[in-house]
This record gives sequence, structure tokens and C-alpha cells, in this order.
Amino acid sequence: MSEIALVDRIICAAAQVWKDDGEVLATGIGIVPRLAASVCMVSVNPDLMMTDSESWIVQEPVPIGPRGDYQIKRESHMGFARIFDNVWGGKRHAMVGPTQVDRFGQGNISMVGGDYARPKSMMLGVRGFPGNSISHANSFFVPNHSTKVFVEGEVDMVASVGYNPARLARGWSLHEVADVRSIFTNLCVFDFGGPDHQARLVSLHPGVTVAQVQEATGFALHIPENVPTTADPSAEQLALLQRFDPHNLRASVIKA
Repeated sequence: MSEIALVDRIICAAAQVWKDDGEVLATGIGIVPRLAASVCMVSVNPDLMMTDSESWIVQEPVPIGPRGDYQIKRESHMGFARIFDNVWGGKRHAMVGPTQVDRFGQGNISMVGGDYARPKSMMLGVRGFPGNSISHANSFFVPNHSTKVFVEGEVDMVASVGYNPARLARGWSLHEVADVRSIFTNLCVFDFGGPDHQARLVSLHPGVTVAQVQEATGFALHIPENVPTTADPSAEQLALLQRFDPHNLRASVIKA
């Protein structure tokens, strides 16, 4: 197998997050998450559901970019009412791209710098992050692993819940509220499976060291005794990436 592009390695690793989910709706926001869900649906979890990004469940993932003569293979209607039934019922697993993440797994896409009344930069607002994060599983994709994203303190605005006991509503437990599965970056894969939900290093991409990851992370990571290298994609997975991204749009996601 020729040299594997980093973005391809990340996508195929990320495809594993839905492996044991069964029949849930996979929502991938952005090129890498969407392709990861596509690869998973075809090669790992055939029960996974995906939409055409409008209002239909599809029989197979829809390729990204110009599709030429390709005809979307629609299966059943998936309007807003049915989408929200899946969301509130916990039958969705989304992969999203937060602007900030803290040691609790709390995500921020709303604003950075200053206070909420006068932020340095205003972004999207919280969008669907609050309801999604208390209703179903979420994973993150971060293309540029740095302390600007993985911040030292708490995120500037908590848009999605994590494992912060100080923000836990009365009568709730952390296990009932948060389900942050995995985070995929240009350096590594980690999760919150360390002691007391501490961020735990799961794998390193080839050529990356533990020290590099920790230096680029604003909070302490739990480092297991043996940290493997992120697995190579299979030939089948690489063929699926070509099928679902024939214009190689994914090549623009990870900056060299």
C-alpha cells in the first residue's frame, strides 16, 4: 500500500465510533465526519442510518461534491419531526467540530475571548449543541490540535455538556447527562475514559509523540502505558473514500 494520507487515516479511524451503535442516525458535520459516517455505514455498521442532508433516509451514503449523473437512493422520509424523535430518544450519534474543548469535554461554538456580553469574536451561537449533548452521543473532529482549541481552563462559553460536576443539574449524574465518545485530531485520537472521565490518549498518528500531543493540549491527558499507532485504513476503506469523495475534497481539510 502506498503512503497513506493523514486525512484518510483519520476518517477511517473515525468511522469506528459508530461500530457498535446499531440502528442510530449518524450525523457528520463537515467533510471528515460525513465521510467517516459513510465509510462506517457501508463497511462496519450496515444498520447505521444517514440522510441526504435534506429530508430523506438514504439506502447508501451520498457522495460529496458535484455528483454528475449520480441519483440519490432515497429510502424513507425523514422530516424534522422524525429527526427530533431520534434526537430526544437518544437514537443519534453526531460528530461535530467545536471551536474549543476543555478537560471536561465541554464544547464551544458560540464565542471566544472577553465575556459573553462583549466577546472578542462571536461565532455561531450554541445552535443545537445543548439539546444534542444531553440527548445522544457525540464525538468531535478537530483539524488543528492546539491549545487554542483544547483550552487550559473552561471553554469560554459552554455550548455542549461534558463531565463537569460543577455544572451538573440537581438530581442528575454525569453518566446520565454526558456521552462524549471520541475526539479525532491531526495528531491523535483521545476520549474521556481516564480516571474520573479524564481525557485519555487512545492512539497517536504516525510520527507524532506523546510529548507533542501534551504540548498542544491545554490540560493534562491520561497517558496509558502503551499508546498504539492509529491503524492503517484497509484497501476497502480507501476505495470507499474514493467512491464517496471522488473529487478529493478531503485533501483540503488538514493543513500541512
